[in-house]
Amino acid sequence: MLSIPSVNEAEKLIEDKLGGWFEVVISHIPNFIVAVIIAIVFSLLARFAGNLMKKLLRRSLDSTQIADLMASIFKVLILSVGVFIALDFMGLKSTVTSLLAGAGIVGLAIGFAFQDMTENLIAGIAMGIRKPFQPGDVIKTDDVFGSVHSINLRNTLIESFYGQLILVPNKILFRNVLRNYSTLGVRRIEIAVKIALAADIERAAEVIVKKINQFDFVIRQDETAVYAEGFGDSHIKLLVWFWIDYPGEPDFMTVRHQGVVAVQQALNDADIRIPYPIHTVDVADRICEQLDGVVANSAAEKSPQQSQNNSAAEKNSE
Repeated sequence: MLSIPSVNEAEKLIEDKLGGWFEVVISHIPNFIVAVIIAIVFSLLARFAGNLMKKLLRRSLDSTQIADLMASIFKVLILSVGVFIALDFMGLKSTVTSLLAGAGIVGLAIGFAFQDMTENLIAGIAMGIRKPFQPGDVIKTDDVFGSVHSINLRNTLIESFYGQLILVPNKILFRNVLRNYSTLGVRRIEIAVKIALAADIERAAEVIVKKINQFDFVIRQDETAVYAEGFGDSHIKLLVWFWIDYPGEPDFMTVRHQGVVAVQQALNDADIRIPYPIHTVDVADRICEQLDGVVANSAAEKSPQQSQNNSAAEKNSE
């Protein structure tokens, strides 16, 4: 049978236990003080390093949100290192291992639960570092074409040329083919024009190039050119190429409009005709023979009837 301890024995057992804990606490006070000092030092270091990192990232990145997030992550990493060192210094290695394992499990759970958000976040950070575009750049991806308004952690705001703000997830811009029209600062304008088959192609190219190069917005004027693309049903198709600063003034639509007007004026002044569509109908020989036969039979049938009518008319006149 189990013996129940008396009150005196229970008090002695509790005193021994508390005394052992007290001795352990007393023996660990120096380590505890050192651990607290380590935590405070790393806390101050994390704050200083975080602020410094934030200033540097805000200068190098276009999005302040991405810069602040990366600075906060850097700050938390430094603080976590300090906490782990402090715990290890106090002899709590098992606690450190448990915290690391728990942090890994929590990280995996959050990653799976918010996979789309995490993917956009990582894509936003990667684009903030790589800088495929900046606010104000003209970009195109899939069906989205416009000027970059702002970049945040999850999305990029693009202002279309129709005046709408389009919210594009960062992962779409990160995965798909992206065209940046502002990186090189120039753009080539292409205008298609048709001239008559009998027109002189070299003469048409000469007058068009001369007319286009009169504009001040045309750059690289030695590269302004006209190329014959091929023959149509009743025309020859030409492609007019010239370069402009882009983005710039005048804007793209104005430049293209003035270019079309200039091409038309140059061809009209040179008396080079821009043809209308012409359709030629070819009739087969067999159909012609059938039509000739029908006409001949009709004439043969009418001849006897016409002779009888003439004879009746002569008798009436007598």
